[in-house]
Amino acid sequence: MQVSDFDFDLPPERIALRPVVPRDASRLLVVRPGVPFENRQARDLADLLLPGDALVFNDTRVIPAQLEGRRDRPGAEPVHISATLHLREAPDCWRAFVKGARKLRPGDRVLFSGADPAAGPLAAIVTAKGEEGDVGLRFDLAGPALDAALAAVGHIPLPPYIAARRAEDEHDRADYQTVYARENGAVAAPTAGLHFTPDLLARLEARGIGRHFVTLHVGAGTFLPVKAEDTEHHRMHAEIGHISAETAKALNAVRAGGGRVVAVGTTSLRLLESAAGEDGIIRPFRGATDIFITPGYRFRAVDLLMTNFHLPKSTLFMLVSAFSGLDTIRAAYAHAIANGYRFYSYGDTSLLHPAAESRLAKKD
Repeated sequence: MQVSDFDFDLPPERIALRPVVPRDASRLLVVRPGVPFENRQARDLADLLLPGDALVFNDTRVIPAQLEGRRDRPGAEPVHISATLHLREAPDCWRAFVKGARKLRPGDRVLFSGADPAAGPLAAIVTAKGEEGDVGLRFDLAGPALDAALAAVGHIPLPPYIAARRAEDEHDRADYQTVYARENGAVAAPTAGLHFTPDLLARLEARGIGRHFVTLHVGAGTFLPVKAEDTEHHRMHAEIGHISAETAKALNAVRAGGGRVVAVGTTSLRLLESAAGEDGIIRPFRGATDIFITPGYRFRAVDLLMTNFHLPKSTLFMLVSAFSGLDTIRAAYAHAIANGYRFYSYGDTSLLHPAAESRLAKKD
């Protein structure tokens, strides 16, 4: 399909720069193909699901992955380097998108520092250079020691559409994190989860709706624009994920018992679909996924999707169009814009039901 098929006009004032308080007061648009849209709130989610359904959350935790530093090459002038980590390859190695990558070469040393001089610089060696500013970095520290250093010198990597309009501040360290985040490694939040509060989670549990966790460490590649004209020519950046055997077994039991698997966010959905076979069975998963979902895809593992409103011509807008149908999603987004919904990471959310043609046919 042509990438232009997924374009739409969004007034700039519809982009949310801060989340609502409390989180579950955000608006929720219920989208059922062929049925009028329903305007609700995130706190109504327990009333919109059924006992026996199961929510699947991505428990990744955002790390301060935005780094500022300088190239330290003997005999050469220092050069400012801005790096956004996006994929951990080893305890001491990350891939990063670097502004100014053309000024780096393998073997260069980069010193990253933060606002606190007492934290000292964090050093890394350039190990490789890829396409579109993708650079390999090997740090002088590894494992928990590197994580602690990143927390000291790094910044929360706010999405470009927020960072272009305001600076990161102390509120973002809490606001850009789900209440259930526990596995360090993401450089972007699984934003559908930002609408949940302890009170909402308790009401869902009381309603008999299950709660399960998977981990997909969201990379900065989620913000990269699609530069190809045809979706077939776009390459997704890989992200690391994990589904335990226990969780896979539990989710398969939910569907076998007539319940629905509800993915909280496109990250949970992409991981579940990566782990599911042609038979619709979810299997344990550990490793990288670069799944790219566009209209025509048949969903194997997910029955409902809770997700925020996405960018024009983005891979995530393509995914929701595949799930509920392009015409339905176009109409839903037009409704959201006309009715004052807030868009993107800190914005409102939606509960999507699938189009009949997007479902994998059940085998007898």
